[in-house]
Amino acid sequence: MNILRDLFAPPYPARQREEVDRLLTELIQIGKMEDFLSERPGGAFNVQSRHIRAIQIGKRLDEIGGLPMMEFAKRRVRRRLGAQLTSHLDYCWEGIGKWSA
Repeated sequence: MNILRDLFAPPYPARQREEVDRLLTELIQIGKMEDFLSERPGGAFNVQSRHIRAIQIGKRLDEIGGLPMMEFAKRRVRRRLGAQLTSHLDYCWEGIGKWSA
């Protein structure tokens, strides 16, 4: 079960817990306040209308723990923000590491 695994065996080293918590909090805040995608580029969104900071967070999570870390983050986003914003995150992260929407 993912919830138990996420609680007792997260996909990152213990020494990086603070950074991961901070990144996940920021990622959820982005989804809540701005979304991960936009109808048009500009401001916080790149030419593909993807949230620039959310992409940076995805790249850092990939560096920390690869695909398992990104999937862990996606599960957190889904629990907090629901399926629609999670699908936006899928597309936002397309092309980061081994991520595939």
